[in-house]
Amino acid sequence: MSNSPQTIINIKELVGILPKNQLLKKGLQMNEISTINDAFLKINEGIIEDFGSMKDLNLTETQNIFDANQGLVLPSWNDSHTHLVFAKSREKEFIDKINGLSYQEIAKRGGGILNSVKHLEEINENLLFEQSKKKLSDLIKLGTGAIEIKSGYGLSLEGELKILRTVQKLKENFNINIKSTFLGAHAIPLEFKKNRNGYIDLLINEMLPNIAKENLADYIDVFCETNYFSVEELDLILKAGNKYNLKPKVHVNQFTSIGGIKKAIEYNAVSVDHLEVMKENDINELKNSDTIATLLPSCSFFINIPYAPANKLINNDIAFALASDYNPGSSPNGNMNLVNSIACINMKVLPQTAINASTINGAYAMEISELTGSITVGKQANLILTKPTESYPYLLYSFGENCIEKTMVKGKWYN
Repeated sequence: MSNSPQTIINIKELVGILPKNQLLKKGLQMNEISTINDAFLKINEGIIEDFGSMKDLNLTETQNIFDANQGLVLPSWNDSHTHLVFAKSREKEFIDKINGLSYQEIAKRGGGILNSVKHLEEINENLLFEQSKKKLSDLIKLGTGAIEIKSGYGLSLEGELKILRTVQKLKENFNINIKSTFLGAHAIPLEFKKNRNGYIDLLINEMLPNIAKENLADYIDVFCETNYFSVEELDLILKAGNKYNLKPKVHVNQFTSIGGIKKAIEYNAVSVDHLEVMKENDINELKNSDTIATLLPSCSFFINIPYAPANKLINNDIAFALASDYNPGSSPNGNMNLVNSIACINMKVLPQTAINASTINGAYAMEISELTGSITVGKQANLILTKPTESYPYLLYSFGENCIEKTMVKGKWYN
């Protein structure tokens, strides 16, 4: 576990090598990945110091040699869209879905987000933290080395603070890069059903100042969608977030295209997330911006809605990240290995494209791609070591197998 210099040897394939100045892959570049067969990698003080072919390695010292034993090494997954802090699972709604109810129908019956709000009210902060800690630990073992976590199951000042304080505690207790996002505009709570403006007023004039005072959020998010929040409301909320230097990462185009992408880009959104429904004008807006798309194939898989048009984005030179959307209602899955497999199988993207989207582009969607997301000298040694494996496409092909041997976070193997 020490941070003294170490060398990983006998790496079957070192995957995801990038030059220092490349912080993003877009368009057709996403279909290319740089690798070295039979490789070594040197780590010093938690940072990648050197790498190359085994035949070029001069081993003089014998201490801290780690044998990869023909496993692959690649950058750890950067999961840039999750709702990891929630109180309770929602398997009853899973059965409702099997019985033919849609996501929207379940929400209308008091299920969905409002169901999670009720559970969140009932849990104390210590238990919420213990549950979240366990979930995060499990995800790190599955290769996640950086994560974004949203609020949005509070929908009250106390509830939103409860979630964001829990994320803050996770930041203090884990060595991985964690970003927090305030998503008070996830749904309108029941008590404000006939008073939308009253809730938006509460969000802008009470929640935001208190969250900013405790410095609990890195970003702001809005579920801009038919029956949730309009483009006008998105505008109001992002403008308010701007005053507190909260950059947007926004839910848009999950079920309908209503102009949210254009508005998010006007506010220099870091990312626009979901994008299952894309019109030509949405593509054109994204094409001419620095905003990255974030696609959530596990959500499409679970609630049986269309998949975001990944290859159309590639053909229009638009960058995208892949993320898990880990949440109890529409994507009870934080396993990025499965997310990548679903992207290959159902979005028809190549294995290398999925890996790029989940590593360097996931880091870009959290503004940490200068620190992590690729095999680059000077970056944090956030790495995945696989079990002995023939090649990286196998990881995504064998979707039911856990191919991961160990995860390294900032130079330390995670136990």
